This record gives sequence, C-alpha cells and structure tokens, in this order.
Amino acid sequence: MNKQQGTVKKWQDDKGFGFIETEAGDSIFFHVSEFRAQRRPEVGEQVVFTMGRDNQGRLRATEVQELHFVQQKMAQKNQQIRQRNQKRSHQADFEARQKKRSFLGLAFYGVLILLAATDKLSWLVVGWYAALGLITYIMYAKDKAAAQSGDWRTPEFTLHVLSALGGWVGALLAQTYLRHKSQKPEFRVTYYLTVVVNMAGLLFLLAGGGLETVTDVLSELL
Repeated sequence: MNKQQGTVKKWQDDKGFGFIETEAGDSIFFHVSEFRAQRRPEVGEQVVFTMGRDNQGRLRATEVQELHFVQQKMAQKNQQIRQRNQKRSHQADFEARQKKRSFLGLAFYGVLILLAATDKLSWLVVGWYAALGLITYIMYAKDKAAAQSGDWRTPEFTLHVLSALGGWVGALLAQTYLRHKSQKPEFRVTYYLTVVVNMAGLLFLLAGGGLETVTDVLSELL
C-alpha cells in the first residue's frame, strides 16, 4: 500500500490513541501500537503512515513512522545505491580498459610472428615469449588459488621477473580475466616497468645487439 504523509493533530496519551491530519485535510485515527518509534507520539510532529482498516472496516493509520526518520533512511538508501552504481561503473570502465590492453597484448604476439616470418626475428624468440606468457598466466592462476585457499603464495618478485623476461602478456591476460593483481596500484606500476624493460630488450635484439648470443642461449634451453 502507498505511504501517506500527515501531522499528528491530537493525541490522548492516557488512552493510547490519537488522530493524524492528512495532506488532504482528513482526520485519521491511529493507535500507539502502530507508532514505530521507541517513544510516544507528539502533537504537531510530521509522520508517514499506511492507510488501513480495523475489524469493523473503519479507516485507521497503520505503520506510523516519524517523517524525518523515513527521510533519513531514504537518503541513506539512495546514497548506497549511488555508491554501488559508481562502483559498478568504475569496475566496468576498468574492465573495458583492461580488455583493450589485452587485445594489444595479443596483437604483440602477432607482431612477433610477422617479424619472424620476415626473418627479422628468430622463431626461438617467438617461442620464448609464448612459453613465458603461458607460464606466467599459470603462475598468476596458482597464486590466486593460493590466496583463496590460504596456501603458500607466489612472491610478487617472481611474477615481476617472469613478466620482465617476456611473460608480460600472460600477466596482463591473467590480471584481466582472472581479476588477480589488477587493483593494487604499487603492483601495477611495477608491472608496467617490467613491460618497459622487456620491450627495451626486444628493441635491442631487433637492432642487432646480441641477437646471435641470445639465439644460441635459447637454442640450448629449448
């Protein structure tokens, strides 16, 4: 039933009942048992109530509450709703940005394949990146499972080393789709530094610096 607003115009404390004047000017009976506050009603105070009927079918006010109390509760509820909506909006924006970065990360593999296909990069380097990406993703998944179960965690240093060595795409995918290590600012700053370090190393290889040596090392490892 719809709530109505009115003002307590008459109250007989010794008998435990009174009358509420509605906004339309009607006088509605109410009993103290229907007053929801931990005190007695006061003449002149504004209230909110539901219109009901007694056993004889006569109109009476039920669920009578203080107007300022109802307004306060509604304000708190609206504030909570706004906070939830803002949080969902921020989360949605964050996830959208993460997915775009993930697409760029996967595109990076495509660039590596193109470079290898044009003999500008060794296929062993492509294999190294693919393997490190998979290993890094698995390590993130293992660390998240450990965090949820209370088991031994993978040190953040280990995750960053894997990222710097070439597993940064796997780390980015794990942060996006596993939602692990994606909110901690300090971790993300260090993560992006590992990407910079790795990309600098790749550019060094493409420029011819130490490419043969690295290829020989990868050949021995793989």
